[in-house]
Amino acid sequence: MTFIDRIIDRAKKNKKTVVLPETMDDRVLKAAEVIVNEGIANVILIGNKEEILKNNSNLDKCKIIDPNEDISFTNDLISKLVEIRKNKGLTEEEARRLLTEDYMYYACMLVKVGMADGVVSGACHSTANTLRPALQIIKTKEDCKLVSAFFLMVVPDCQYGSNGTFIFADSGLWLLCYLILVWVVLNMN
Repeated sequence: MTFIDRIIDRAKKNKKTVVLPETMDDRVLKAAEVIVNEGIANVILIGNKEEILKNNSNLDKCKIIDPNEDISFTNDLISKLVEIRKNKGLTEEEARRLLTEDYMYYACMLVKVGMADGVVSGACHSTANTLRPALQIIKTKEDCKLVSAFFLMVVPDCQYGSNGTFIFADSGLWLLCYLILVWVVLNMN
């Protein structure tokens, strides 16, 4: 059993609900279909139901929430977001704009109110646009001051790593440092 197979097996045994806010990306919709069909997790998709189902009729097992259609629920989330961000001066209008135009904010609010266990994003959002709503809404544990990121890479038939499995930590920061170093070296003359 591969590393990924073990992760999937554990997920099936302890089924959680994940929100996929990037429904404008076909790869995300294909992943949602695999996730629900294989019983890996429950999936909530954020977006226009007609648009999501137009070319993906197999997504009927997913819960689809349209922030612009489910007005009553969206209004409840707006009130909660304003309360969460009141010390930063967030207005109701700004909260409405965030929740109806940036689905990552809506997804994080679903986690905050307990409707979902997590959010998967990054297919078409930058790291900053993925982390900002999470840090503003879900936040870190009280005693946790640092946030870190990693990505996992599995290379089939690779003799390096642990059976071809690599974990790259603080990858965004490392890449930035590397690019700065390359720029410095190239501009030394």
